[in-house]
Amino acid sequence: MTIEGTTEPHYLNIQPRQFADGRKVYLEAYGCQMNFSDASVVRAILQSVGYVETENMTEADAILLMTCAIRQSAEDKIWRRIEQIRTLMNKQARNCHFTLGILGCMANKRNLKSKDDGQLPDGVDLFAGPDAYRDLPRLLAACTSGQKSANIILSCDETYADIKPVRKDGSAFAYISIMRGCDNMCTYCIVPFTRGRERSRPIKSIEDEFRQLRDEGVKEVTLLGQNVNSYCDASTECTEGSRTSGSLSEGFSSIRKRPVGIRFADLLDRLSLLGPNMRIRFTSPHPKDFPDEVLQVMKERSNICKCIHLPAQSGSDKVLERMNRGYTVKAYLNLVDRIKSIIPGVNLTSDFISGFCGETEEDHQGTLQLIRTVQYVYCYTFMYSMRQRTRAHYRLVDDVPLEVKKRRAKELQEEFRQTALLLNSRLIGSQQVVLVEKESKRSPDYWMGRTDGNIKVILPKTFVYDRSSFGKSIRTGDFVLVQVTNASSETLQGQPVDVYNIKDGMIA
Repeated sequence: MTIEGTTEPHYLNIQPRQFADGRKVYLEAYGCQMNFSDASVVRAILQSVGYVETENMTEADAILLMTCAIRQSAEDKIWRRIEQIRTLMNKQARNCHFTLGILGCMANKRNLKSKDDGQLPDGVDLFAGPDAYRDLPRLLAACTSGQKSANIILSCDETYADIKPVRKDGSAFAYISIMRGCDNMCTYCIVPFTRGRERSRPIKSIEDEFRQLRDEGVKEVTLLGQNVNSYCDASTECTEGSRTSGSLSEGFSSIRKRPVGIRFADLLDRLSLLGPNMRIRFTSPHPKDFPDEVLQVMKERSNICKCIHLPAQSGSDKVLERMNRGYTVKAYLNLVDRIKSIIPGVNLTSDFISGFCGETEEDHQGTLQLIRTVQYVYCYTFMYSMRQRTRAHYRLVDDVPLEVKKRRAKELQEEFRQTALLLNSRLIGSQQVVLVEKESKRSPDYWMGRTDGNIKVILPKTFVYDRSSFGKSIRTGDFVLVQVTNASSETLQGQPVDVYNIKDGMIA
């Protein structure tokens, strides 16, 4: 529709391919694995209408940043990067009329506001939230008229299930996004407001993508979701043959009614059979969604990695209640005991927040004790950062001083490193199956890989341990049996013994 006396902007009548053909786009991703997975979706959408990705920023017609808003430090990093890009492009770019866009959680979280004065931020032309990537061709076309363009609408059903992600490298591992959004409403977390409500991909589309990766030679797949183990394909109304009842972990609660459909344990079961020579991992789960059915399928399938990320966030019941986590420390420890009894030798990792609203020294000591009790192989520790629009922002006070947050975070790190060093040292002399991922940063003569338990391993590029394999080269994507010779709190070192077949559980 055209208003009398005006003309429609030219981009409204441009076909995306007509506009985009040959234009170059530069894409950077920051934050969680979901953002890197989303970057593959964006790459597919833009390539489908004729954009060409470039590794040289200064020749790009559009620069897109896939952003994170989980903490203030993540946002500050993006604002600094935007300033760097503007400076670089003004000095070196062949095209001074490029488009600069913010994608992902920051686009939704900022709600088009700048960090300072509530106005549209200078130097940013385009905003696209996590559910608006299909609209990118139109948004980019709109920017050519000198206007800012935006789509930050959240969807109740967008999963990009029909889009075949385009991955940049031919690495041995890949991500598959199986669900989007989160319904847990933890008081500190912005994710439900930047990524919306939970919705799961149809299981068939996940299986199809998994088969494609298998056929391309991918050796390890990580299933992704903000709350990955609450997966439920509600489009499948019949639960015949389902392993799961949809129950919660014992002692845990949820604010949402659980839908009927094919659940996470069923998905794990099916994928493990589709790719018996592939490892399967998943992140990031919520402790409430670990019924025994999930643990049993992990135990039964040798290609499902025996490593579980189990975010605790705090070791204090009072803090957990203020966080709206839905469990007590006792319930969490009971779950840990059940996991260890069903899956002997399992590795556990966790997330912890230091200095959440109202956290006392006694609360902090409770968290340290939880780390000692559980014995995690790794912990991700973060200082609390108040996020606007969260429940904590409206109902609680960020009253723990920054210096106290820093000290407590440091103490949490020191505590888990002591335990991790002890656990890793026990592996010296053992043989571990390692998937070789990439060249080590330490030396071009060494590879870096990971064990089934997700511990980094540094190993030589040639077999030197076993006489029958002496001098044989190792390649990325190889499963290798490694004799562990040294250990730190985060890394193992070892000598390769031979290539390994994970399907048969024996040397290839």
